[in-house]
Amino acid sequence: MNAIRKALVRAIETNFKGDAKRIDHAIMVTEYAEELLAREGGDYRIVIGASLLHDIGIHTAERKYGSTSGKYQEKEGPPIARRILTKLGFEPAQIEEVCQIIAHHHSPGKINTQNFKILYDADWLVNLRDEYDIQDRQKLANIIDRIFLTKSGKALAEEVYLLEASPDKNFS
Repeated sequence: MNAIRKALVRAIETNFKGDAKRIDHAIMVTEYAEELLAREGGDYRIVIGASLLHDIGIHTAERKYGSTSGKYQEKEGPPIARRILTKLGFEPAQIEEVCQIIAHHHSPGKINTQNFKILYDADWLVNLRDEYDIQDRQKLANIIDRIFLTKSGKALAEEVYLLEASPDKNFS
């Protein structure tokens, strides 16, 4: 694990104060983001920063609005991320891009960069089983085709949710 990723993990652990669910989610999203970066290309610092910090505003949203709704996360996350990224020595343009991704990570179409698409797909790779009934394989295939923004994100979602779970897959 490189130094910037380690520093960001420490920052989310501090911010989330032992909230293992949120910490684990951020780390799982980041692992998928790293895989998508290898397949799709993108800016490592931006994608890893956005991946680890994308939900950083969730506790503030819960406190202020009594909700973890995406719109509140998008509103509350960027100021917290900005402070963390500034302390870690990110350049102003990098901070701005990460904050823009966080501010729209539940709102595809408002940002169309490769870095955004990787974070968006990585987040869905983790969230898909919680947000949709993944038992109906045809519906799931249609959802994957509709939701994912990158070719690699779709392929990885198919690997994770359709191929690995396939009852007719030959494991010999």
